[in-house]
Amino acid sequence: MLVLAASSTATAGPGTGYRAKAARLRVQAEHLDSRIHRALLDLYALDTRLAGARRRLASLRSLSLRLQARQAALTAELAAARRTLVVSQRRLGDHLRTLYEEGDVDPLAVVLGATSLADALSRLDGLSRAADESRQVVAAAEAARTRLARLRVAVAAQRRKLDASLAAARRSAAELESTRAARVSFVSALRARQRLKEEQVRNLLATAERVERKSAQIQAQASTASAPAAPSPPASTAADPPADVQPPAPPSAPAAGRDERTLRVTATGYSLPGRTATGMPVGWGVVAVDPSVIPLGTKLTIPGYGEGVAADVGSGVRGSMIDLWFPTAAQARAWGRRTVTVTLH
Repeated sequence: MLVLAASSTATAGPGTGYRAKAARLRVQAEHLDSRIHRALLDLYALDTRLAGARRRLASLRSLSLRLQARQAALTAELAAARRTLVVSQRRLGDHLRTLYEEGDVDPLAVVLGATSLADALSRLDGLSRAADESRQVVAAAEAARTRLARLRVAVAAQRRKLDASLAAARRSAAELESTRAARVSFVSALRARQRLKEEQVRNLLATAERVERKSAQIQAQASTASAPAAPSPPASTAADPPADVQPPAPPSAPAAGRDERTLRVTATGYSLPGRTATGMPVGWGVVAVDPSVIPLGTKLTIPGYGEGVAADVGSGVRGSMIDLWFPTAAQARAWGRRTVTVTLH
């Protein structure tokens, strides 16, 4: 009885079931690794967009401070122009009142009271010049007040528009921050699931080895014993490992109407450590582009390379050219320079 049981177990392979489950879990772990890579590319794109949003927000804040200072300066200048206008009008009134009280307002009286023709002409010219100067000061002060008032209105309108742009930039940056936090949490969850799968694979393989060793011992004992008694099955082989969760669903297909286009480019491989132009560390999937052709943050599908994201620029990358990052110089040389048709998402 024991010989038949042992032979049947050996034929079926006592560890086959465990190894099959381990193989399925390993496939699921590899699928999780692929999802983690795509999620990291999405995170790269989000970081690039977030860096741009932060730069725009800083620029708008700086412009807001300059406009605020300009508005304060115009307010002070307008107040000074108003004071100048009031003082000029008061001085003109005082001058005319003095001339009237002295009886020199009438040109005829000035001529008759003059000691000579030159004295009369000089006094008339002085009266005319004083009146003209007073009127010019009043007119200049009035023109300055009007100009400053118009400038103040224009700056106030610019300030309102800037405040609206600043609020929109803050909302955009906050939304990108929230999306990035959610993406980081998603990547962390995927990595936790991947670690769990790998731990389950190790446990299953260890269980399969124990079962196979125990089965070999039982078969050896059965072949040498003439009338062996049927032992109870070992405790280590009686219990199966806990059932695994279902594999994650594959990524959904692109939504209908998604903006995609293809572009024929010259792709060059490179392998350099450091950080990208956006301040992030380089890594697989980082693509250097000409932002005037492919905007930063754009996701790409590159034949022969895989998924990538436009997250870097280079002085030698111009027009329809891209640089692809590789972890080693040998891989970069193997890629070399080739013309491919990429898909922009």
